[in-house]
Amino acid sequence: MPHARTETSVGTYESHSTSELEDLTEPEQRELKAKLTKLEAEIVTLRHVLAAKERRCGELKRKLGLMALVGLRQNLSKSWLDVQVSNAYVKQKTSAALSTMGTLICRKLGGVKKSAAFRSFEGLVFNKHMLNQGRN
Repeated sequence: MPHARTETSVGTYESHSTSELEDLTEPEQRELKAKLTKLEAEIVTLRHVLAAKERRCGELKRKLGLMALVGLRQNLSKSWLDVQVSNAYVKQKTSAALSTMGTLICRKLGGVKKSAAFRSFEGLVFNKHMLNQGRN
């Protein structure tokens, strides 16, 4: 079954079968997209509210003298987690992985090209080509 990928409003992609899209009418698709956009906007709003509440919590802890190494460690852990799930970080990791894979494939193909079996095959193809050109 063929699959399609659609970009959501926050820049992430969702995979679904194309037959599922074909089963939906145009108004149903519009309604679902509107619901999705609204839900994603609510998620963004909730993230902003949570960040503001965390800042306020940190301020209160500082005023009470509770902001110790534990709080700092938690903030650093949370910040690192935020970086890891960010679109830019995920794209960078994917890009690096593809680059590494491409380099490995190039090395392997280079090794194959230098192998005796490939050189023998290359010679056979060249000789066959030369014989065919001589006949023409």
